[in-house]
Amino acid sequence: MKTYRQYNPLNDFFFLKVLGEKGDEVQLLGFLNAVLGLSGNNRLVSVKILEDRKFSAEIIGGKACVFDVRAKLHDGTRVNIEVQLRNQGNMDRRNLYYLSREYAKNLEAGQDYRELPNVISINIVDFDFLSVENFHSVFHLREDKEKDFKLTNALEIHYLDMVKFRRLGKKAFQNEPLHRWLAWLDPRSQKELGKEEVGMNEAILEMDEGIRKAQEKLDYLSGDKDFLEMYELREKAIRDWNSSINYAHQEGKVEGITEATLKIARKMKDSGRQISEIEEFTGLAPQDIERL
Repeated sequence: MKTYRQYNPLNDFFFLKVLGEKGDEVQLLGFLNAVLGLSGNNRLVSVKILEDRKFSAEIIGGKACVFDVRAKLHDGTRVNIEVQLRNQGNMDRRNLYYLSREYAKNLEAGQDYRELPNVISINIVDFDFLSVENFHSVFHLREDKEKDFKLTNALEIHYLDMVKFRRLGKKAFQNEPLHRWLAWLDPRSQKELGKEEVGMNEAILEMDEGIRKAQEKLDYLSGDKDFLEMYELREKAIRDWNSSINYAHQEGKVEGITEATLKIARKMKDSGRQISEIEEFTGLAPQDIERL
């Protein structure tokens, strides 16, 4: 059994390099079919990756750079996929901004509004974001009272919450492609397969062609010195950002962070969660949690 070097697939630069470049269509199709719940005759069979970007070290190490994957489906629908590891307190509005921009920029002068393509936004987040039970949330524009009435299919937003996914008791790797993909993106979840973990569990590779192609791309990149340097640079940028936020939080210099954290802690405590678990997810001291 081959031993793989351990990477963090949730590194946004990593995700882009493995699923978002020309030639990555097979793995991107597999991921999109899993997220959109398409199977059999309804499966997507073609996708066009819209950008094949090059990045400098300055961009890779930047805190504000967005490494999103952009693609177009056979019916013209635009898809934008983004990985967010850090809670900046603006995910909802940030997402709406990028989604609206993607939607509007496809209308050229003189075109009919009916020619605007549908847009699907897929967001992989690694922090508690939505107060819902499911790890996969999907939003459309619907009427408030008649929930089944959808105004339009033009805009569709998906959130894949890795924190909630890890909390799932039993994951359906055999029957749920999305469970397999998220496990590949989060190697900690692979342990539940009951086999030796080797960075990428062979069992998942055998089940899914798209994941197998993604792993093959990773194996290829593992021998690319430039990729390894850029990957480590991006990891450092992520660590540095987290460290600066943690320090500022402790010093009370980040507005809104404390109140948001307390709100999450209160909800967890009200739901009967153990103090140790609340401490792990919020970073609050046990005595502060006790006083809530």
